[in-house]
Amino acid sequence: MDTDTITAISTPIGEGAIAIVRLSGPEAVKISNKLFQGNDLTSVNSHTIHYGKIIDPSTSEVAEEVMVTIMRGPRTFTREDVVEINCHGGLASVNRLLELVLAEGARLAEPGEFTKRAFLNGRIDLSQAEAVMDLIRAKTDKAMNVALKQMDGRLSKLIQSLRQELLETVAHVEVNIDYPEYDDVEEMTLEMMVKKTNQVYVEIERLLQMAKQGKILREGISTAIIGRPNVGKSSLMNALVHENKAIVTDIPGTTRDAIEEYVNIRGVPLRLVDTAGIRETEDIVERIGVEKSRQVLKESDLILLVLNYGEELTKEDLNLFKVVEDLDIIVIVNKTDLDQKIDIDKIKHYANGRPVITTALIEEVGIDALETAIADTFFAGELDVGDLTYVSNVRHIQLLKQALQSLTDAINGIEDKMPIDLVQIDVTRTWELLGEIVGDTVQESLIDQLFSQFCLGK
Repeated sequence: MDTDTITAISTPIGEGAIAIVRLSGPEAVKISNKLFQGNDLTSVNSHTIHYGKIIDPSTSEVAEEVMVTIMRGPRTFTREDVVEINCHGGLASVNRLLELVLAEGARLAEPGEFTKRAFLNGRIDLSQAEAVMDLIRAKTDKAMNVALKQMDGRLSKLIQSLRQELLETVAHVEVNIDYPEYDDVEEMTLEMMVKKTNQVYVEIERLLQMAKQGKILREGISTAIIGRPNVGKSSLMNALVHENKAIVTDIPGTTRDAIEEYVNIRGVPLRLVDTAGIRETEDIVERIGVEKSRQVLKESDLILLVLNYGEELTKEDLNLFKVVEDLDIIVIVNKTDLDQKIDIDKIKHYANGRPVITTALIEEVGIDALETAIADTFFAGELDVGDLTYVSNVRHIQLLKQALQSLTDAINGIEDKMPIDLVQIDVTRTWELLGEIVGDTVQESLIDQLFSQFCLGK
């Protein structure tokens, strides 16, 4: 366990009203007190805030006017002594304060080291620690609510409950092995194993069924806007973002590269990419954009295919339908303010049951219908984040899949009347895999890798 005192800037770099330098460790209060002119911080009550000035020991000059919060362990996030120094939010100000704290013996924290200490000190488990970063990166209210519930331990409690069920089963197997002369023990153990493994199997399967929605909430729906040049792709991008992010002109091929933006659609984040128009072209720069567009299609969860209401379907349009025939698509027939030349019935035929929305994006007509279609495509309307436990982390999903496979092997072994001690191996493996989610059976190298993805000061 680390015994040194760490420090970092815990607020975004840049100009602002307030910036915070955080310290955690056994010397946090002592180091702060050396720099602080005001109350004796070593004798004040815990969880109190104090006004004063920071003095540069090398010059005895006032370096900053601050408010210092003292929080003594174990009633802190890291379960160590924690000090937060609030200073003015300028680059020069907060950097100078950090330099003074480092000069007095604190060490600059590694990315995520505060949260890592909270995990190592038993304040939170690994799934809760990962939820901290999910909360920071949340782009919608619903994504934030899912992260908050995971931080609160909803997933952890469920996983620990499943592990306890498996542990009881393994314990009964051990009794059966130690006392083979009792036939009723073997029968009870087998009955219990069938019951418990099926209960855990059903619960893991339910979690995985919700995982797609949870992953979308965490990472967003990767959405590509495609269509021939000048059908209104950039206008659609701007309408969803509510800003003029993309250039809108009457000149085909204006968008030469993919433009990416996050938007909030009914509480669901869309990672929206406005691609270059897909067509054959002699323009070298535009051709590169078209190739990038094709690559974006392969990586997208949802395709918004835009057509022109004022033009008949072309070979290029039909080719786009072929390109996306196996993907989730919503067809948008744009420019309904023009005279109709397109055959809507033919479009519905090619859409093959997938949504067809008509819009006049310049006049902001049809946006609500489009947003409803997007929400319905992935969540059948509204998404409930109140009572359900969502698994959104890719690592958790993979571990749950492996656990489900181990449990399947155990159930198959029982049905094939394999020796119960061999079946126990798969049940124990399931218990270990679930333990990796909350950090009970995880390797130290993985812990270091996970926390290295955090921002400094967290």
